[in-house]
Amino acid sequence: MIVEVDRYGPFRLEDQFLEPYHHRPVPWGFGALSWVTFKRTYSRHDESWWQTCRRVIEGMFTVLRSHRLEHRLGWDDAEAQGMAQKAFERMWRFQWTPPGRGLWMMGTRYMYERGGAALNNCGFVSTRDIATDFATPFTWMMDMSMLGVGVGFDTLGAGQVVIQQPVVSDEVHVISDSREGWTESFRRLLAAFTGSDTLPARWDFSRVRPQGAPLEGFGGYASGPEPLQQLLESVEALYRSHIGRRVDSTLIVDTMNLGGRCVVAGGIRRSAQIALGDPNDTAFLDLKLDRERLMEYRWASNNSVLASVGMEYGDIARRTIVNGEPGYFWLENARAYGRMADPPDWRDREAAGCNPCAEQTLWDRELCCLVETFPARHERLDDFLETLRLAYLYAKTVTLVPTHDSRTNTVMEQNRRIGCSMTGIVQAINRHGEKTFFEWCDRAYRFVQELDEQYSRQLAIGRSIKTTSVKPSGSVSILAGATPGVHWEHAPYYLRRVRLSESHSLVAMCREAGYPVEPDRYSERTAVVAFPVHIPYLERSQADVPLAEKVELAVRMQHCWSDNQVSCTAQFDPDREAGEVEAILSRYDRRLKAMVFLPEIRHGYEQPPYETITAERYRELMAGLRPLRGLLGHEIELEERFCEGGVCDLPGDPTLDRNRVGP
Repeated sequence: MIVEVDRYGPFRLEDQFLEPYHHRPVPWGFGALSWVTFKRTYSRHDESWWQTCRRVIEGMFTVLRSHRLEHRLGWDDAEAQGMAQKAFERMWRFQWTPPGRGLWMMGTRYMYERGGAALNNCGFVSTRDIATDFATPFTWMMDMSMLGVGVGFDTLGAGQVVIQQPVVSDEVHVISDSREGWTESFRRLLAAFTGSDTLPARWDFSRVRPQGAPLEGFGGYASGPEPLQQLLESVEALYRSHIGRRVDSTLIVDTMNLGGRCVVAGGIRRSAQIALGDPNDTAFLDLKLDRERLMEYRWASNNSVLASVGMEYGDIARRTIVNGEPGYFWLENARAYGRMADPPDWRDREAAGCNPCAEQTLWDRELCCLVETFPARHERLDDFLETLRLAYLYAKTVTLVPTHDSRTNTVMEQNRRIGCSMTGIVQAINRHGEKTFFEWCDRAYRFVQELDEQYSRQLAIGRSIKTTSVKPSGSVSILAGATPGVHWEHAPYYLRRVRLSESHSLVAMCREAGYPVEPDRYSERTAVVAFPVHIPYLERSQADVPLAEKVELAVRMQHCWSDNQVSCTAQFDPDREAGEVEAILSRYDRRLKAMVFLPEIRHGYEQPPYETITAERYRELMAGLRPLRGLLGHEIELEERFCEGGVCDLPGDPTLDRNRVGP
């Protein structure tokens, strides 16, 4: 067992403290939309919100307790109970939350026994060493993606390996019904085409559980053998077409994308990827122009370039204007700087890339845990700092849980990287005022450094190489009713689309209540439910905010708060603002580490997460809705509320949302 919970015993919140929460109405930000998102994404075994909070807090303090007792650092039950109750209360009312990964996995038996990989949002793997170990970057991606980690990768392995005619053996390869069994079959196939293994005469999928079978350990339901079968067939066909040719960036990205599609299939798990390529590689830049392959599997990654400060952006910017790709990642800035307000220290000189949403600097095969805070839900700085203490401690605690991968553990134990994030930033500025909010950011950053020194010493572990970020927030924003990350409200009236496995009971519930439900046009066995949303008293939507102002907010957060990165998708009007993209890149490339642009109109994707609608269309949709049936306990009041407001960012198909995170 990785966490010695059986030896030292689990931590438990007191029943007397928890009892009032059993039937207390949950302060969901956006009614039914929040509830459906929670039930779809985070509720294990039909948990209520208080039960999820309990599992998370008890898991967090169980890890802390086991670590301190294992290392003879002492443990005070009364002190821990007091802090745990504060953490529970502030999480329950959405002043802070773990990331989606933590909401799903923290406190589970699976995490104690199998390790902490599934607690982490972010990962990165480089292909630079594929000449000596071809398959591992691809299987590492698939392995971590199956645990819900969003994975970035590069194309540095291009040109290093020649694809060979595989030697076919007489063996039947029986695929075991496990994550390891799936990744091993993928590894063997790739190794066969590079001369380090043989191709079996046949793949035997008979032991793989059928679609819909429960996954007792990880949770959720099996997708059946079909996605893996499709992966092996597609990759074999792809590699046979490349026999005798050197691996290029296209083959690297396609292999990663096909692996990502396999993970996503059926909506059982979610996957996000970012491909980092050479800005001079025309083939890489043109990958999304192949409409057939885009629809088939190239949607699986956001594609960005490894940009250099001072480079010529003209040609690449013109491509970005069309559909938002490529994005931009300035690796040298990420290596040199923490906050851009501080002098370069080059502490991250071995950084190799970033995660799919680009808010975390990462080394090769590094994972990282994020945590969310909501400054707009605090009246005073001292109150926010107390919440930040608890959020920081959660993220630092996750670094105490080893993963199942020894090389990943080596990097993570050296760096102890975390990402204390803020979301609802525009709301916080509106509530506290711009000057006060950015003073909060600077003071809060310094406070996190004080916390890191204090708790690293108490836990007898190393300081974190970096500690703060701004993530796009994902579906956690929906639960709390917050604007996601640095982004503005979408529009006064819009559709917010939610993706679910087509077999999920929530799909039938939403269909019976009158919500528009249709098949996902990008992922098989996935349904898309559209929620009509109205934001009353909205002064400025994202379409009303100039492009330069959106980028400037990201720059300011990179300056005063984030020592990792700020994830920002700067939407622009292609008719009015397209000509500004190149100038903005040149103006800000010394002050940013990452940036993505996305045209508001004609982005080329169907079923986007947000779709602006008219007031008339909103009223028409609302008139056709009926109460959601089947809600449990105190959540019954959502039958009356439907979805009356909110801006959120929901994990979905990565091509549809440049802010996609792991679920």
